[in-house]
Amino acid sequence: MTSHHTPRQWLGSCLLLFLVILHVSRAAAASDGTIDADLYGQLLEAHTRSVPEIVGTRVDYRALKESPDLKRLVRQVHAARPSLMKRDEATAFWINAYNILAIELVCDHYPIDGIKQIGSFFSPVWDFEVATIEGRTISLGGIEHQILRKRGEPRIHAAIVCASISCPPLARTPFRSDRLDADLSAAMRGWLSNDEKGFSIDRENHIIRLSKIFDWFEKDFDSKGGVLAAIAPYLAEDDAAWIRGEGGNASIRYFDYDWSLND
Repeated sequence: MTSHHTPRQWLGSCLLLFLVILHVSRAAAASDGTIDADLYGQLLEAHTRSVPEIVGTRVDYRALKESPDLKRLVRQVHAARPSLMKRDEATAFWINAYNILAIELVCDHYPIDGIKQIGSFFSPVWDFEVATIEGRTISLGGIEHQILRKRGEPRIHAAIVCASISCPPLARTPFRSDRLDADLSAAMRGWLSNDEKGFSIDRENHIIRLSKIFDWFEKDFDSKGGVLAAIAPYLAEDDAAWIRGEGGNASIRYFDYDWSLND
């Protein structure tokens, strides 16, 4: 005896199979110690938007506060096993983890005017424990200073975003190990193209203005020949040429840093 399925039943079976495979793949992402990058990408697409303002990317913390997908991603961060990852995979993981945990931290205290409001002078927000990964409790500051900065890749400063207007704009796609170099370069270009918080030139007065981040972490760029040499490849061609030429001895000034929330 043979069974006959109508087209509608067949489509229903296919859809059910697809949903089962999707669920299994997402469960596997959590169990094998990685973040579900596709889920994170969907979250960013749904709850962030690019804007032609200094902030660059606005984040809808009010909606994210209620999102089960954010909670799922945070659980995946806690369950991750970065010690088993290859170098680029671990770097991408820690960048994504920093940004996910910063978002969660803001959501836990939202509404607020800025992330620094969560902490205090004696107990800064950067020292708050935000996750336990492979048995190690860690803070945002710990991820930045003890892990990412030690990797010798200064472009991470364009990638990790501390939920503030003057931070680099939050990337609206996850950082992925198989295209990490391209993702980091894109983050640098996007940040430096913002002439209100990233980079600008006053040729007439021989002044270069930069994000305060390049002042705070100047030493991180020494391996690339210094800040100006490090950023030149990510600038417009004429700006890069000016920096490499007559702008080499220009005065450096820094933009004021606005810690207001990027919501």
